[in-house]
Amino acid sequence: MSTTTFRSRLTARLGRSYLARIQKHGLGSSTMKLLPEQLLMPLRRDGLDPVRGLATARATAPVSKVALPFGMDAWVVTGYEESKAVLGSAEGFSTDFAHLAGNAGIVAEHSPGGLGFSDPPVHTRLRRILTPEFTMRRLRRLAPRIDAIVGERLDAMAAAPGPVDLVHAFALPVPSLTICELLGVPYEDRDDFQQLAMDRFDLFAGTTAPFGAMSASLDYFRGVVRAQRRNPGDGLLGMIVREHGDSVDDEELAGLADGVLTGGFETTASTIALGSLVLLRNPDVLARLRTDDGVTAPFVEEVLRYVSAVQIAFPRFAREDIEIAGVVIPRGDMVLCSLSGANRDPAYVTDDGGFDVDRVTPAGHLAFGHGIHRCIGAELARMELRSVYPALARRFPDMRLAVPPQDLTFRKLSIVYGIDSLPVRLR
Repeated sequence: MSTTTFRSRLTARLGRSYLARIQKHGLGSSTMKLLPEQLLMPLRRDGLDPVRGLATARATAPVSKVALPFGMDAWVVTGYEESKAVLGSAEGFSTDFAHLAGNAGIVAEHSPGGLGFSDPPVHTRLRRILTPEFTMRRLRRLAPRIDAIVGERLDAMAAAPGPVDLVHAFALPVPSLTICELLGVPYEDRDDFQQLAMDRFDLFAGTTAPFGAMSASLDYFRGVVRAQRRNPGDGLLGMIVREHGDSVDDEELAGLADGVLTGGFETTASTIALGSLVLLRNPDVLARLRTDDGVTAPFVEEVLRYVSAVQIAFPRFAREDIEIAGVVIPRGDMVLCSLSGANRDPAYVTDDGGFDVDRVTPAGHLAFGHGIHRCIGAELARMELRSVYPALARRFPDMRLAVPPQDLTFRKLSIVYGIDSLPVRLR
């Protein structure tokens, strides 16, 4: 064996060991020091805005190489068109979990399954099974229940003495209960349900994050699937069991349920909370939402673009040497698309990307991703947001922050951005 080959194999082994340690113990401060800031920058924010360095990086090199420890390479994509090119190319890039497992030393049993970590033809078959359940015709049956959930939470907030925390009293319960309704999950499980979703997005957590949390979630859904096999309910899982039978096995069905949880709970909860903060900062918009139904849809789309709660897309891996915006990404390299960076790209929005409910923006923000992996639950999320914001504005027209703005704390480093709490006075 040549010296070069030996060094290459040793480097790869050290890299896998290093990433496996992250998977087991989480990203502690010592581990963080080893990661380049260029890689962490898309996961940081300054309040609701991306850090300034992200705009600088996008203007300088919207597709940039990042050298990881032990000689491993990754690419960070921060431009709008460049991100669309990556996310839209299923032929050029793979999201198969096997690539991530192979690079990080993660055992196959930790694969979350579902749509996010699969390629065609597996992805095509699974998405074809799920798509009918997420058409507007099927989702309309949830609309009355979503409105009722929102109303129940507003009633509970109105009955609470003193200030309330919009995150825990409103933003978390609404999507949690909605997904329980969608999947047919028992309501008594909702607290555990919430924790399972949140753990995987905490990069500082220990053994439960993020793949340990995926394993715990999958174990839970395996039990739900077994119960649905015995007695199919009216939720999404019961419908799939009735319509597809054994053509979808338990593992695939648990993975699909986990994917719905992953894509529909924490992301929507964070968007509800961050969008509520936008309302508190823009009382004129809050007033318009109370009286003008026509403002609701543009407000929701602008909030989705502006806050970009999902900061980076699922990792992609180049299937072959592929050129994006004049840069050649070698086969096998990992690519991370910064959705928050892309949604603020001056090539897409013609100003600084700040919040403007009246902006005339071309359709196609990347808050839900793009291409075959675009969030299948996008319309469900929109339904929730279109119910939440007008109801909140009409019920509490004098709502205001209960703490100084500088006292608000946001997640410091997270795939899904969010605010820890949002104390408000309702009257």
